[in-house]
Amino acid sequence: MTPQATHALTTALIIALIAWRLYARIRRNIGRQTFRPRRPWITISVFPLLLVLLGFATVTHPLSEGALWAGVAAGIGLGVLGNRLTRFEVTPEGYFYTPSAHLGVALSTLFVCRIAYRFIVTGVPGFGGTPQTPQSLTPLTLLLLGTLAGYYCTYAAGLLRWYARARQVPQAVTPPPV
Repeated sequence: MTPQATHALTTALIIALIAWRLYARIRRNIGRQTFRPRRPWITISVFPLLLVLLGFATVTHPLSEGALWAGVAAGIGLGVLGNRLTRFEVTPEGYFYTPSAHLGVALSTLFVCRIAYRFIVTGVPGFGGTPQTPQSLTPLTLLLLGTLAGYYCTYAAGLLRWYARARQVPQAVTPPPV
């Protein structure tokens, strides 16, 4: 297998993995979800780390860094709105929440469109097109990344806050029928 074919196959596999994860994430934004306490902690751990790394990478590019942190600020505001629009339920079966489908899907769709646009303009690595040079992410891409990271971190923090409060409130127990 030639190096070009290996590179093309690797790129195709990475694109398939990204598409699968985006599909899973968008499906999670639709309908009633079972609350799993570990998932928000993973979000709260991974996204800030990503933001710090991107912040260090863009420190010499003020426009890019400003776009990243402006996106984070917008994402925090959208996360607060998302928590307010979420319906929370505590049932004998467990803890459930129904996120605002419109908000989560809109943010995910914006990011997917941005990635697709970048592939259309610069070509898909390994499949010909314009040769890609190692370059920093564009301010628009960083704005969207910051918005997504800010939104998901704020939303995850809101879920954890709700869960902590819901566990403290004793659940009403209906007496058995006589």
